[in-house]
Amino acid sequence: MQIYPNKLAQHLSTSLLPVYLVSGEEPLQIQECCDAIRQAARKQGCEERIVHHADSGSFNWDDFSADSNALSLFASQRLIEVRLGKQKAGKDGSAALVEYCERCEPGTDILLITTDKLDKSTLNSKWVKQIDSVGGVLRIWPVEPAQLPSWIDQRLRQAGLSIESDALKLLSERVEGNLLAAAQDIEKLKLYAGNNSAIDLTTVQEAVADSARFNVYDLADSLLSGDAEHCIRMLRGVRDEGTDAAAVHWVFRKEILLLVDLKTAMNEGNNPAQAMQRFGVWKNRQHLVGSAVKRLSAKRLERATSQLADADQAFKGAKHDDPWRIFEQIAVNLKTHP
Repeated sequence: MQIYPNKLAQHLSTSLLPVYLVSGEEPLQIQECCDAIRQAARKQGCEERIVHHADSGSFNWDDFSADSNALSLFASQRLIEVRLGKQKAGKDGSAALVEYCERCEPGTDILLITTDKLDKSTLNSKWVKQIDSVGGVLRIWPVEPAQLPSWIDQRLRQAGLSIESDALKLLSERVEGNLLAAAQDIEKLKLYAGNNSAIDLTTVQEAVADSARFNVYDLADSLLSGDAEHCIRMLRGVRDEGTDAAAVHWVFRKEILLLVDLKTAMNEGNNPAQAMQRFGVWKNRQHLVGSAVKRLSAKRLERATSQLADADQAFKGAKHDDPWRIFEQIAVNLKTHP
C-alpha cells in the first residue's frame, strides 16, 4: 500500500506492516520516516537490528537471505534494514526480496528498505509490486518552494515558536532546497529566541546563513512560473555552485521550445490537454506549463528564442557577452508582469 509521509505517524499508531520501502532524495524526510518506523518496531518488540549496506561493493544478497531466514538468539522479532542507495536491486536482489515478501507475516520481523528515487521501470518491477501488496511504500518528494514557508511555519509551531512574515520569507529563501539545513536552523532559532517565542527578521539575519541549494531542473519550473526574482536568485545560486552555463542553456532551451510548440498547437485550435500529452508533458507539470503558454505571447517566446541563441554564442566564446546575464534577461522576459 502507498503511504504518504505526512500520514505515516497516523498509520504507525494503528498498525505495523512487515515490510516498508522508503524512496526519495530528500535526506531529512527519509531520515524522519525511517526513525518513526524504527521507533514503532521497537515498541512492537523488535529488540535486535540488522543492517545490510547493499550499496557497498562487498554486499551479497545471499547474506540477506541467510539473515532473514535465521532465527535470532536474542529476540523474537528483529528489524532488518537494507540500504540500497543508488544501487539497483538487480536479478538476485529482486528474487531475494520477492521471496521474503512471499513468506513474511505480520507480527514477525520488520524489513525496512531505503533507496534513492525510483525510476518508472523499478516502480513497475516485481519486487516493488510485491512490497506494495504486503507492506508499505513511501515515496519522498522534495518540498516545493511555494510550500516551504508553510513547512517551516509548522515546524516552528511544533517547537513552540512563531515567526513574523518578513522573517519567514528570508528564512525560506536561505534554506530553499535544503530541508536538513532548515531543521538545523530551526533548532538554532530556538536557542536564539530564548524566552521570546516570536522570531523577527533581525533574529533570522543574525542566526541563519544562506544554505539554499538549487539544481538546473528546479530552474525550469521557476522560469515557467514567471517569478523572475526567484529565478534570478536560483541562477546565481547554481552559478556560484559551479554549474556549467551549457547545462542551464539546455534546460532553458528545452522549456522554451516546448512552449513555442504548444503555443503553435493551441493557436491552430488543438485541445491544450491533448497537446501537452502529445508533447510529453507530465501530468504534475501540466498546470504550470499550461499557465505559462496562456500567459506568454508568441512575440515574447520569439524574443526568448533569440536570447537563447545569444547565450549559446556567449558560452561558446563566439559572442563577447556573459551567458549568465542573458539567462537573467530571459527570466525577466518571461516573468508574469513584463
